[in-house]
Amino acid sequence: MALPGSLQRQPANRGLVSHFTHHHIVVFLLTFFSYSLLHASRKTFSNVKVSISSQWTPSCLNSTAPELRPYELWNSSHLFPNAEEATLFLGTLDTIFLFSYAVGLFVSGIVGDRLNLRWVLSFGMCSSALVVFFFGTLTEWLHFYNKWFYCCLWVVNGLLQSTGWPCVVAVMGNWFGKAGRGFVFGLWSACASVGNILGAFLASCVLKYGYEYAFLVTASVQFAGGVVVFFGLLTSPKEVGLPELGADDDSSVEEDANRPLMGSDDAEDDDQNYSVQTTDADNQPKAIGFFQACCLPGVVLYSLAYACLKLVNYSFFFWLPFYLSNNFGWKEAEADQLSIWYDVGGIIGGTIQGLISDVLQKRAPVLAISLLFAVGSLFGYSRSPNSKPINAVIMAITGFFIGGPSNMISSAISADLGRQDLVRGSSEALATVTGIVDGTGSIGAAVGQYLVSLIQENLGWMWVFYFFILMTSSTVLFISPLIAREIRLLLHERRLRTLAE
Repeated sequence: MALPGSLQRQPANRGLVSHFTHHHIVVFLLTFFSYSLLHASRKTFSNVKVSISSQWTPSCLNSTAPELRPYELWNSSHLFPNAEEATLFLGTLDTIFLFSYAVGLFVSGIVGDRLNLRWVLSFGMCSSALVVFFFGTLTEWLHFYNKWFYCCLWVVNGLLQSTGWPCVVAVMGNWFGKAGRGFVFGLWSACASVGNILGAFLASCVLKYGYEYAFLVTASVQFAGGVVVFFGLLTSPKEVGLPELGADDDSSVEEDANRPLMGSDDAEDDDQNYSVQTTDADNQPKAIGFFQACCLPGVVLYSLAYACLKLVNYSFFFWLPFYLSNNFGWKEAEADQLSIWYDVGGIIGGTIQGLISDVLQKRAPVLAISLLFAVGSLFGYSRSPNSKPINAVIMAITGFFIGGPSNMISSAISADLGRQDLVRGSSEALATVTGIVDGTGSIGAAVGQYLVSLIQENLGWMWVFYFFILMTSSTVLFISPLIAREIRLLLHERRLRTLAE
């Protein structure tokens, strides 16, 4: 008895690895480190907030200010009367950045599908580096301090940084097909965590000379990375004469290996009525519109789910060191070092869960199981004792079950959504879909930062973790229709295999 194509994919997945070339490795590394550099500049701002707050506060209220600095000069340049107001403004800048970043993601995805992805990514990296240089270095060298100028720069920075993620995911989606996508994207999505570590390292190396040099080093490295991307990144296999992932192939097994996981397994392969883009090889396919991309199956559900999950994930990113210092009384440097274990857990979780989803050829059930365990790990971490080793272990476990699914939705699943059967044969939906998913997630993250501070101030940290549990459970709720559908498909495939034996 002949098996359906979906049940014959596994051997093709293993065979497809032999088709990887050195171009695939270069694309993997360039996209990995380009987004790592973008994340490093965000992390640098977080790491130098204490120094910035000190610089913006009058010397009489600032114990770290030099005693010999003339009061008249200081009084003419400071922004805030006390450190509390300076800290509040820094938090406002975080919120401004996240909202502008979220808006930019929706626009950047559409732009990336209509212009050369290499141009858009390189422009975003270099321009963002210049804005960071103006914000943190040039203003300090010129002793120019203005709240509205800082806000405007940070809005522009959020818009420019938003060009990064849709472009790098689209490029990766062009080069890496369904075969092994969960594992490859799970490993590759560690770029954000690597960027966090890199940003902390660069800032700590030069912070003793002044916070402006931390911004200078980060901006310089990011600008250099943008130049390398402009001259070295290949956005599609066709640029070097290799076949595109959606191209027809003489081998039906090879074609099946490149089909995305998000496509309907029971759909007819020769049904041309479901393509929203032309399949004429002589014509360049047109990019689909924003509302067309929203109507693709799974896009809205995964976007809403990611809004809840990114809220939790980014809350750990922004608040974990503060929570460790505030709740356990640990030194700030020790809390910063300990918080790295959350990123480590996320890296391992994204890679392993992506590999499991490749074996099952289904994403949603793997996400559901991981998020259910995440609820338990959040409850356990909220009751972690005052012990650094135990806290680090539970933190890594929490990162595994929260950071892992977050990485998978933002990378592998976004690529699946942008290359499903409805847009088969074209990469013109990848950046748009990725922008929609990550943009919705960033809106959730932006709102979450305000809610976390509000809940913590009025109810305490325990209720913050209850809020995280609620958001994690909401993530499972939003993707429950997809979970049910994919479980039905798994059971159907198992019955077919049983009949074929």
